[in-house]
Amino acid sequence: MKRNKICLSLIAALLVTSCASKYYENTNGGIIVNISPAKGAALSKLRLQVLGDNLVHVSATPDKVFVKDSSLIIVPNIGTVPFKVSKVKDSIKLATKTLNVLISSKDGGIKFKDKNGKIILAESSGGGKTFSPVEVQGTKGYTIRQIFESPKDEAFYGLGQHQSDEFNYKDKSEELFQYNTKVSVPFIVSNKNYGLLWDSYSLSRFGDSRPYEQLNAVFKLYDKNGEPGNLTGTYLTPDNGKIELVRKEASIFFEDVKSFKNLPADFPLKNASVTYQGDIEAPQNGEYKFTLYYSGYVKVYLNNQLVVPERWRTAWNPNSYKFSMPLEAGKRVPVRIEWKPNGATSYCGLRVRTPQLIEEKSNQVWWSEMNKKLDYYFIHGNSMDEIVKGYRTLTGKAQIMPKWAMGYWQSRERYKTQGEILSNFKQFRERKIPIDNIVLDWNYWEEDAWGSHKFDPKRFENPKAMVDSIHAMNGKMMISVWPKFYKTTQHFKEFDQKGWMYQQAIKDNVRDWVGPGYVGSFYDAYSGGARKLFWKQIYENLYPTGVDAWWMDASEPNVLDCTDMEYRKSLQGPTALGPATEYFNTYALMNAEAIYDGQRNIEPNKRVFLLTRSGFAGLQRYSTATWSGDIATRWEDLKAQISAGLNFAISGIPYWTMDIGGFCVEDRYVDAQKEYDKNGKENEDSKEWRELNTRWHQFGVFAPLYRSHGQFPYREPWNIAPEGHPAYESILFYDKLRYRLMPYIYTMAGMTHFDDYTIMRPLVMDFSNDKNVVNTTDQFMFGQNFMVCPVYKYGARKREVYFPAGTNWYDFNSGDYIKGGQTLAVEAPYGRIPLFIPQGAIIPVGPEIQYTDEKPADTIVLYVYKGKNGSFNLYEDEGSNYNYEKGFHSSIAFNYNEASGVLTIGERKGEFKAMLKNRKFVIVAVSKENPKAFLYDAKGQIVNYDGHLQTIRLK
Repeated sequence: MKRNKICLSLIAALLVTSCASKYYENTNGGIIVNISPAKGAALSKLRLQVLGDNLVHVSATPDKVFVKDSSLIIVPNIGTVPFKVSKVKDSIKLATKTLNVLISSKDGGIKFKDKNGKIILAESSGGGKTFSPVEVQGTKGYTIRQIFESPKDEAFYGLGQHQSDEFNYKDKSEELFQYNTKVSVPFIVSNKNYGLLWDSYSLSRFGDSRPYEQLNAVFKLYDKNGEPGNLTGTYLTPDNGKIELVRKEASIFFEDVKSFKNLPADFPLKNASVTYQGDIEAPQNGEYKFTLYYSGYVKVYLNNQLVVPERWRTAWNPNSYKFSMPLEAGKRVPVRIEWKPNGATSYCGLRVRTPQLIEEKSNQVWWSEMNKKLDYYFIHGNSMDEIVKGYRTLTGKAQIMPKWAMGYWQSRERYKTQGEILSNFKQFRERKIPIDNIVLDWNYWEEDAWGSHKFDPKRFENPKAMVDSIHAMNGKMMISVWPKFYKTTQHFKEFDQKGWMYQQAIKDNVRDWVGPGYVGSFYDAYSGGARKLFWKQIYENLYPTGVDAWWMDASEPNVLDCTDMEYRKSLQGPTALGPATEYFNTYALMNAEAIYDGQRNIEPNKRVFLLTRSGFAGLQRYSTATWSGDIATRWEDLKAQISAGLNFAISGIPYWTMDIGGFCVEDRYVDAQKEYDKNGKENEDSKEWRELNTRWHQFGVFAPLYRSHGQFPYREPWNIAPEGHPAYESILFYDKLRYRLMPYIYTMAGMTHFDDYTIMRPLVMDFSNDKNVVNTTDQFMFGQNFMVCPVYKYGARKREVYFPAGTNWYDFNSGDYIKGGQTLAVEAPYGRIPLFIPQGAIIPVGPEIQYTDEKPADTIVLYVYKGKNGSFNLYEDEGSNYNYEKGFHSSIAFNYNEASGVLTIGERKGEFKAMLKNRKFVIVAVSKENPKAFLYDAKGQIVNYDGHLQTIRLK
């Protein structure tokens, strides 16, 4: 009887297996599901690969077989984990330890569930996939779209760094392409315990699959006199305001060098006053979303409301800004755009989207222009840190940057001679302003020799002696290296003869902005051979000078400013891998690989440091940081950098920085500085300029990397304001604070590698249970122990701060105790930023230093903020090499127990060469009853530590 039962069970199991096999087939590490094809390019096959208990790779194709995987962003040889497959009604269930993934055998729709059956993420009805065949330059592919369902209270963060000052992308949209000030990373983190990495390199969109349209393609237009068909454009000359030209405008689209030609010919545009006005009439009810593209000064009024207060951008580098408004069908609404161009070539455009498609509205939508197949990676985690960890499991670990990179960097556009860069660095040392790195920007070569990697001997008479001098002053030097080559250079010819140079700019005789204008192009970074040659040329010409780091500018690639999208593709392709349409967004990743691999092969134990203006998923594995490009010197731009930096951080790339003070400067600030240089008097504009830079430094010191850069007025602290001025004194205070916090900051650098940590942290990462922080865009955590609240309004001496619930807080400046879960108007004096520390924080404070490796932190003041349990794990290593990869590093664990009032200093773990074996801790306890302002050299309980465990009852 028992034998019969066993046989029946085996037969049943075989039947289930046979039945299931009709719907799927097993592959190495996953399954392939066959879907009955519908008409057209419908889904044919679906593949799931299990890369971890919480990591699932989903691929889909309308073809009969999958093309071979060749991801640029996923690291090779990711292991697989055990999983089980079974048939559940009309679905196939793939189960890991933590996930149940259900695939509809009818349409391929996928649902990701936890083990309790709760849906984490679900594709929309029918699977939400569309494939539209496309062919470019003989290469076939698909324009693809994927829709996921999204609950009302979901929030999305990430997508890289953008400039419209948006944070939570729920019910918003973003076009994903690379451009100066815009860095697109196709990765989002949801507050619903998952992340999604979209593996596409082409122009993509998130949130809405449609492009913006011209106004006349959406609305009925009426001019200022009520005549249908157009808006009215009024162009006034800059001198006396005389009306020079009035004309009909069917659309407002002067956004690139091509459409710019549709502006009035020969009109003196610089400093003119231009008004576009009339009425728009919507075809249907709903919310219309607008995108404004502008350089110069611009305001927008819609329905007699100021919907875009004055914004500014320099003429050659426009910006985009988004806004929306509900409109009624058939109702005429006044529109007025006031534009003051500030260059002979300036740009302005206003485009719109109709109310969102029903199937996309409020959902998570991904669209890409050209892919061989649809690919995405689902990442589950119980915290946003776990999700970021999953992302880096897929795309590569973040390297620990050299310790000097955690210090202050000084740059300007640009140091024109060897004498200039040396004399400025020397002033830092003489003035005792801490600094580690000074930067040599573009054009250190002879004017007609871009790409030669050779210094102009008239201005840089001895480059190696220059670098040696900076090293002798205990500094480092970073140098600007572009992927751009004039066609007359030998380096261009070396690439060109191998077919590794983009040709369109050469064919079209495109000239740049230098001198009379020179013709050149960019090398094809998608070719492995070209990447090796790029490094070889750098190694032979620049590496012998001893430069310490590489600044990889224009890495979008920006072959020519302000071109339309189609021409941009022509200028940056075809690539060695395929058409630029397919590989539009990943140039910076390939370019970074060239130098990272090159240097590590030549000098494998010297830490690489790269700074690039563009980036993509996986950039962190190449020891590369990104900065926010050539932003403007406006208060709205200062504010926009907060959300830009936060979204970039949560996109999984931990190192980000910006041009403190903004790169492109308004004329009024330039004029004010020139006047001050003549008479030493601070006028209203110079007063505002100094306050803007002060506030920007106060924020920038708490970015992952602390860096000042920009055009004239110069950005050295003494050039911003004289010694004794509150701007100078505040910048000096925060620079010194950065260096005092180096044990804390470098510990975070270690955590980015070993724990996949994020340094610059949206509040939602640490206070996910507090719904009030879901949309908090202007406060953030710098590590676990500092809440940073930048000031971004001129003349503000207070600002509102929300104190997240779940903990109580201490004021850094006073030590005052503040209850969490409330919003307060806090003091923000000129010289200080509102800064708060949570209960349970343990903060190590090092000695006063002028550069990061001046001396070891043999005495550390250890602040312990009572009120709840806390911990901190101090990390140290050799700071400049890769010995940490071989296990040479140390850590000391600090744990505070609130109930007993005891601080435990743990046994030191690990060791490395020149490690301090003995040091002194000065423990300063702060409590509600005993508030203390943050002081560098506060008195406290002294502990002599030799690496062994100690317990201290705090007083």
